Amino acid sequence: MKFTPATGCLLLLITAAPVAANESLSFSADSTIARFAEGREQTELSGNAVVETEDLLIKADRIELFGEGFRYLSCSGEVLLENRKQDFLIRSSDLFVDRDREISRIEGYAEMEDGANGLLIRGGFFEDHGDNEGVTLIQMGVRIMKIADGEVMICRSEFARYFREEKVLELSGLPRVDWKGDVYQASRILVDLETNEIRLEGQVTGTVETKGSETEEDSGEAEQ
Repeated sequence: MKFTPATGCLLLLITAAPVAANESLSFSADSTIARFAEGREQTELSGNAVVETEDLLIKADRIELFGEGFRYLSCSGEVLLENRKQDFLIRSSDLFVDRDREISRIEGYAEMEDGANGLLIRGGFFEDHGDNEGVTLIQMGVRIMKIADGEVMICRSEFARYFREEKVLELSGLPRVDWKGDVYQASRILVDLETNEIRLEGQVTGTVETKGSETEEDSGEAEQ
């Protein structure tokens, strides 16, 4: 069975077989195609597509909902995800969401704005675990900026893990942190976002501004 409303029509479904208990899902778009064949249920939204649950608001040019209870969402175009539960925004050109496992994945360049910790995160791959783990994985050309004490802390690496509950950044893959004129490099860098403490592990190098306006370089092996 196939239902295709005319272009420009608005489709809104509420409490559409939610996965989580007491969770409702609503969606709308300029054009909608819905298929109800058993085992192949699927809804395609195009043009100003919007999907909303209690915790998530997703906007995109195109959104496909499929799986039991619309468990999976595949989004493309100009994508915006707002996670109200975790207080962050993600902008990208593609997005995959598993509502049951609370996983969001982006295989391409994306930007994440974390209002709770004042972070702007950029990278070429994102995977967010919204369950009890509370971890965001970022890969490829990672750049993380935070304003603290009136200055900007800039973190760079090829791989990062952001532990939202613990408010900690873990950087690896040529990690580097620029902070208050100092440069920190190591095999692995941990940043405490509450105290701005920077912990270096492995082979360490750094450049520190001294009071005499001279730089002091240091290198060595940090304790594991």
